[in-house]
Amino acid sequence: MNRAAWFRVVAAVVLLVGLYYVVPVEPGDAGWRLALRALAALVFVGGAIALVVWQIRRRLRSDQLPLEGLAVALVAGAIAFALADYVLEVSAPGQFAGLDTRTDALYFALSALFTVGFGDIHAAGQGARVLVIFQMVFNIVVLATGASLLINQASARVKASRQGR
Repeated sequence: MNRAAWFRVVAAVVLLVGLYYVVPVEPGDAGWRLALRALAALVFVGGAIALVVWQIRRRLRSDQLPLEGLAVALVAGAIAFALADYVLEVSAPGQFAGLDTRTDALYFALSALFTVGFGDIHAAGQGARVLVIFQMVFNIVVLATGASLLINQASARVKASRQGR
């Protein structure tokens, strides 16, 4: 990846993380405000999933293998789940043990993404467990499938270039 591509990736990641920290989430909301907050978090997660799938499909149709779009999409997915985790905990305290801040939520989402799960933050309530199930499915199906497709595509290109000699 060239310098301009690295700069775009870093700028996009900084922007996404910055937006994550400024999205208003107020504790104690109830009724329609809580429903609207939950719907917005679901739409954000759905959008992140769609972005990752679009990037994977785009990579499969391309003759080039630039990964910056997929990297940004994966970060967006992790941040979407971090926001959903935080919104759930703020809306229904006690759903996550040890999740008190946005940084805790981002840390948990990234530890789930990278499957390290230290256990210091974990789903305690049924709502959190359902959300984490979706997060794990996203991680395995979308991310692993995308990585596998990209690796297969790169291997095929290397093989084709060796046969072309």
